[in-house]
Amino acid sequence: MLRNRGNVKDARALRRRSPQDEVALISQIVRGDVTAFETLFRRYYPRLRRFLEQMTRRPQLVDEILNDTMLVVWRKAATFNQRSKVSTWIIGIALRRSLKAIERFDEAIDFDPDAAIAPVESGPEGQLLRHEMRARLGDALRSLSVEHRTVVELTYFEGYTYREIAEIVGCPVDTVKTRMFHARRRLKALLEARGEEAA
Repeated sequence: MLRNRGNVKDARALRRRSPQDEVALISQIVRGDVTAFETLFRRYYPRLRRFLEQMTRRPQLVDEILNDTMLVVWRKAATFNQRSKVSTWIIGIALRRSLKAIERFDEAIDFDPDAAIAPVESGPEGQLLRHEMRARLGDALRSLSVEHRTVVELTYFEGYTYREIAEIVGCPVDTVKTRMFHARRRLKALLEARGEEAA
């Protein structure tokens, strides 16, 4: 129900794309190679943007957080120790930056990045149903705690494994599994309740 196969497929393809190449880019960045940094920035921009839009639900913050994240990558490239993938390291930085930014604001702006995408034509009823489901799912995701929303976003929209998520958020794998269990249960209850209200 939650899995956006296109995004997951793209995310997995990005992660499979030559990890040695990304480590080489980080090594070049350590030496001050601006071209290597621009290459890494272009490679991660769409993925980070999607992740931050889903995490923050604050479109006015996305570019600022994304740029802060990549500034940290530029400044701290020498601290990358290769105990994780480059993508895990960068997403971890983005997550920490987004959590700091969220703390400055009280309430999220209602934002659905998928709303701008035209649905596949299957008649007005199909479009309406997809729109309503997307809205209900967006509302349900926003009602989750940050910890629960993080594991859902990283799993279903970014395609990370529980072990990779544990590295990103800095907790044991079992904690990630527990958070996912509670997040799924909460989402199911919220979606069922909202479905009954809509009926």
